Amino acid sequence: MLRHTFCHLPGVALRTEQRLWSAGLTCWDDALTGSSHALARRLSAEELRESARRHDLGEAGWFAGRLPSAQTWRLFADFRAHCAYLDIETTGMSATAVVTTIALYDGQNLRTYVRGENLGDFARDVQAYRLLVTYNGKSFDLPVLRRCLGVTLDHAHIDLRYALAGVGLRGGLKACERQTGLTRPGLEEVDGFMAVLLWHDYQRRGDRRILETLLAYNVQDTVNLEALMVHAHNAWLDRLAAPFGAQHRLPAPTLPANPFTPDVEALTRVLRERERVFQVGVVGRFASGESEG
Repeated sequence: MLRHTFCHLPGVALRTEQRLWSAGLTCWDDALTGSSHALARRLSAEELRESARRHDLGEAGWFAGRLPSAQTWRLFADFRAHCAYLDIETTGMSATAVVTTIALYDGQNLRTYVRGENLGDFARDVQAYRLLVTYNGKSFDLPVLRRCLGVTLDHAHIDLRYALAGVGLRGGLKACERQTGLTRPGLEEVDGFMAVLLWHDYQRRGDRRILETLLAYNVQDTVNLEALMVHAHNAWLDRLAAPFGAQHRLPAPTLPANPFTPDVEALTRVLRERERVFQVGVVGRFASGESEG
């Protein structure tokens, strides 16, 4: 897809790009050889040749820094072989929250990292990739990892929050999953707050079944990103009505089985704890008058 892309060039918006495609200038080579065309003359031959050079070198980050946030999906097909899907769990949303678990999946290999065990291995392992895919990672996962683990994470990055919003899918990761038909067997009621409670429950009890439940949730967040990424890629091709779109559509991936089994007892206990916390919160707001109006 990248070789058909012009919106990373200075002064080229999506509308101009579509006009180029409609005029038969569907890739960089077309624009360079069709320089007599009025639209092609508006493009910098130097920038086009530099784009081809950077692409041949596999410099995903060069393109990521030039594409609009909603258009970074274009990196995916070209760099899929060097891509990893990433999700983290933490002790909360505060500025002092720390990372508890990480899941890293590259379409074949799945790795998990746990605080107090092997969290330090993440910084080494993530360097094997050129492109990271997250959901809301631009605002949350990557800044938290940089702060807590001191990792640079200067990879090219696709934040699916923006790529999916551009094709009408909003409301958070779970809502996007439901809208695309993805399921979470045994984890339907688990959310980010429950992940926090599961970690604290594990710290209190030391029961590995609780940790496995947390890891099952973290892993499901991560492996589902691949299906959402493919959906975003194909939906954007349709939205742009690209003349070459059909040949670049990607098949839905086969997602791996989750290697971790949620523990029903742990989930039941943490669900009750979440309900208590919410009840206390509601009572507190009523007592202070914050809920009125």
